[in-house]
Amino acid sequence: MPRTMQAPKLVIIGRDGILNRFREDHVKEPSEWEPLPGALEAVARLNHAGWHVVLATNQSGIGRGMIDMASVNAIHLHMMKMLAAKGGRLDAVFFCPHTPEDRCECRKPLPGMMRDVARRYGLDLPDVPMVADTLRDLQAAHAAGCPPHLVRTGRAALASDAELAQWVDEVPGMRVHDDLAAFAAHLLQQDSANRIAV
Repeated sequence: MPRTMQAPKLVIIGRDGILNRFREDHVKEPSEWEPLPGALEAVARLNHAGWHVVLATNQSGIGRGMIDMASVNAIHLHMMKMLAAKGGRLDAVFFCPHTPEDRCECRKPLPGMMRDVARRYGLDLPDVPMVADTLRDLQAAHAAGCPPHLVRTGRAALASDAELAQWVDEVPGMRVHDDLAAFAAHLLQQDSANRIAV
C-alpha cells in the first residue's frame, strides 16, 4: 500500500518549568529532575493523538561549568524513562549549552533552535506551536514564527497580571494556559474542530 508523505504534527516545548519543576540552581542530576503534576501525561495524550513532541531548552549550566554532558544525558535518559512509564515520548531534545555572553544563535530568545527543528523535520514553523514559561521563550517562538503558548507553571507562575499583560503586548497571538495539560486539551480540541470543519 503506497504511503503518502505527510508532514508530522509537531509541538515544541521547553523543559524546566513546563515538564519539570524549575530550579534556580539548575537541574544537575537525575534525582533533581522532578516532573510537574500532569505534565508527563499531557505529552502522552498528545502522542496518542498523533502529535510529535520535541524539547528545545537553554542549558547554560553546561557553559557555566555547573554540569557536564554526561550528567545532561543522564537527566534526559531519566526524563525519557519517566515519560515512557506514562505512555509518552519525546521525539528529540534540542538544547543550547551556551551562556548569554556567548551570543550564539541557538540560545532563546533567538530562534536558532526552532529553525534547527524545522530543518530536521521539514516543517514550516507557523504550523508548529511552541510552549513557553518565560517571556524570553515566547520571544523565541515569535521570532521563529511559531504560534506562542504560555503555561502558568515554572517562572510564569510568579508573573503578575501586569507583567502578563505586557507579555501579551510584546508577543502577538500569545495564548495562556494553566499548565501543559491545559495546553494539550486546547490543542486537541482545536484539532477536533479542524477535522469537523474539513
